[in-house]
Amino acid sequence: MFNKIKEAVTHKDEKRSVRTAYIVMLVGAVLALVAAFVLSLEKIHLLQNPDAILSCSFNLVLNCTAVMQTWQASVFFGIPNMYIGLISFPVIIAIAVAALWGGATFNKGFLKAANIGVLLGTIFAYWLFFNSLYVIQVLCPWCLIVTFSCTLMLSAITYINLRENTWNFSKTLNEKIQKFLKGGYEQLIVASWIVLMVVLVVLKFGDALFA
Repeated sequence: MFNKIKEAVTHKDEKRSVRTAYIVMLVGAVLALVAAFVLSLEKIHLLQNPDAILSCSFNLVLNCTAVMQTWQASVFFGIPNMYIGLISFPVIIAIAVAALWGGATFNKGFLKAANIGVLLGTIFAYWLFFNSLYVIQVLCPWCLIVTFSCTLMLSAITYINLRENTWNFSKTLNEKIQKFLKGGYEQLIVASWIVLMVVLVVLKFGDALFA
């Protein structure tokens, strides 16, 4: 498996960057799935014992127990958010695996739908993030991993669609987009965004994060 990943990254042709993006998408989806799985176990534990102190509750700020007991933790028809993740993230994993090792190629309609789906999921993840940050004022460590992973997945699938010109941009606009991508500017944007989110957390909670 690791040899396959190495081959996908180092293979010298014009599709290398697309394969790398699929690897990023796969890593993000696996991380998110692990986080959703752990949160699901913790949710069951909490249901069995409402007074339980969960393993992901470190202090008053990093406390998934407190977050799980809010209405934001079960937005859609009362279904806990992590169970939705258990359904959604394997789909992303399947897409990435099919592209990397199954030799699958997807039509533009499918890639557009995947991009929109990941975008909606990422918007939801960030809605939860900002609710935790400014409304609940408590952070769930595993939820932070999901938010980070969604950022990776969105950047990867968006890169793939832009690189393949899935949206059928005009020749002039597409040339500008390709130049932008080859310059690595999208990576700078993603890295800057993640740093900004970290800064917001530190500014909000400061030393309380480590109390």
